[in-house]
Amino acid sequence: MSAATVLFDAPGPRGRRRIALASAAAVLVIVAVIVLVVVQFGRHGQLAGDRWSPFVHTGYLRFLAGGVRGTLIATGVGALLSFPLGVLAALGRLSHNRLVSRLATAYVEVFRSLPLLLLIYAFLLALPRYGLNLPVFWKLVVPLVMVNVAVLAEVVRAGVNAVDRGQSEAGWSIGLTYGQTMRHVVLPQALRIVIPALITGLVSLLKDTTLGYVVSYPELMKTATNLTAFTHLLIQTYLIITVLYVLVNVLLSQLAHHLERRMRTAPRGGGQAAEQLEHETHAATTTAVR
Repeated sequence: MSAATVLFDAPGPRGRRRIALASAAAVLVIVAVIVLVVVQFGRHGQLAGDRWSPFVHTGYLRFLAGGVRGTLIATGVGALLSFPLGVLAALGRLSHNRLVSRLATAYVEVFRSLPLLLLIYAFLLALPRYGLNLPVFWKLVVPLVMVNVAVLAEVVRAGVNAVDRGQSEAGWSIGLTYGQTMRHVVLPQALRIVIPALITGLVSLLKDTTLGYVVSYPELMKTATNLTAFTHLLIQTYLIITVLYVLVNVLLSQLAHHLERRMRTAPRGGGQAAEQLEHETHAATTTAVR
């Protein structure tokens, strides 16, 4: 079952016709806008070969590849830190320890509300005055992680709450502690539910790396700015990096669809664990009755 079928009712014949007409109209409008833009570019000489020829030279391509590499490194490190910390923050909010729950809740509420750009400026301008002057890479990645941990914590918490309560009760009934039940029964099923949302968060994280220009980190957007200053080919440069961003995000979206398909077709490990727990519980109850 996909997220769309959970959130929305399946449209009927009339609804499907409306959707098809609206989609066709939207495609026609987009095509018309693209044609208009291309015509205007041609009138102003932006399609001339000499304005695009520099981008087939090895030096330019290597420079852009460096920007792509910087973007992917920042995204990868941010994801590797954000995802496990987000799970820990979600478990903190769900903890029965009141102090831990309140601290995790305060963190999530504060950093989910703060603009990412504000945090980046804090690490760039404010904190160095108090002796905390991180390398350029971490001035971008640390704020990214701080904000994304808060967002991912809410995603994971929603996934945990979506798991049927009977799964937890099955674990408790055979003597598992709250932590053991969460780790072995509930959390695997919750992560299975929210994998598409986590991939969406990864796409958002990649787009957030464009703020690296603030700290002069050489990600793709900063690389394009430097290249524009050298070549004075603003439109061509930004069109090319737009295509690069779209290609990377399309690959991530395809990964999300692939994982979602595997979720629908693969055997449900968490469900099997819960069923085993229920069988053991039933057997224990039967033995006690006898």
